[in-house]
Amino acid sequence: MTDASTITLHRQGFEQRPVIVIDDFWSDPDALRDDAASLRMGVIGPHYPGVRAAVPPRLAETMRRKIAPLLAEHFGLDSAPAISEAYYSLVTTAPADLAPIQRLPHFDGVEPRRIAVLLFLGHGEQGGTAFYRQRATGYESVDATRFDRFTEALDTAVQAHGLPDAAYITHDTPLFERIAVQPAVFNRALVYAGNTLHCAYLPPETVLTADPLAGRLTLNLFLFDD
Repeated sequence: MTDASTITLHRQGFEQRPVIVIDDFWSDPDALRDDAASLRMGVIGPHYPGVRAAVPPRLAETMRRKIAPLLAEHFGLDSAPAISEAYYSLVTTAPADLAPIQRLPHFDGVEPRRIAVLLFLGHGEQGGTAFYRQRATGYESVDATRFDRFTEALDTAVQAHGLPDAAYITHDTPLFERIAVQPAVFNRALVYAGNTLHCAYLPPETVLTADPLAGRLTLNLFLFDD
């Protein structure tokens, strides 16, 4: 974070889970864009709807240390979790090509010490990140005690209503209710618990391109340890 950074705490939905919004997060965000553009991006894992490249470890660790005091203050994590993954990420998948799992809100894991940090690095219409509540259970987050009921309710709802159409989820659906949207703003970071139900908010006007300097570029840190 920089001296110009502005920190806003949001408590969302019925569960009032914290989401920290940090504007003007990085001192030189254009250097991050240039770094991403210099790397060869490729598909990493089956779930992300685009391509990724690893963030240099020293850079990721610097960011982790910058947000550590916020994790202690707002998430009760006196020692910040370690970096499990760090990527530059670029959404490139056309809505018609989305796999069924990519059309639904998701959570990163059920563990309490799992934190997601997302830094928006694109210009223009970039959508944002949306947060959701499962209608059948009322869950806005999924921990180990809720996992089985969540998955059973999801299976039942899909059987009743069918899979969502091939599109990025943007509003309420028969399965999930949208509870909040944090808009994408250049050099804005979001910090939230990885077990909250969330997904990328990508309205139709969002440009999906493989050019990191023109598309929906983000930097994602995933923090987790036992």
